[in-house]
Amino acid sequence: MHYLDIELKGINENGEEQNYKLSDFKGKNLIVYFYPEDDSPVCTQEANDFKEKLEEIKKYAEVIGISRNNIEEHVEFKNKHKLNFKLLSDIEDKLKHAFSEHIEHNPEIHRSTFILDKDGKIVKYL
Repeated sequence: MHYLDIELKGINENGEEQNYKLSDFKGKNLIVYFYPEDDSPVCTQEANDFKEKLEEIKKYAEVIGISRNNIEEHVEFKNKHKLNFKLLSDIEDKLKHAFSEHIEHNPEIHRSTFILDKDGKIVKYL
């Protein structure tokens, strides 16, 4: 299965639960960032950095945060920090592993950011 077709539960910017596939976002540039844990110090700082810069980022791309946390934990994290972008739950690491297959030398994704173009192609890995 191609990474664009992996379906994950998520919450949108309004805190509403829904299922997402990255293919749902075709036609938009995406910043997809994987992080280890909701509400840990570094992950919270990273999420807050995206939140603070989101208006500028949205001119170019949509932001999606992904971790192994479940929906309930995402809702709590989103509400506590007033996050204004989508969070997806990759509980079984399906999307994380699929992304790692598309990286040269197949490194372990821990805290990683990917930029996808409007066709869903990974154009940059940070």
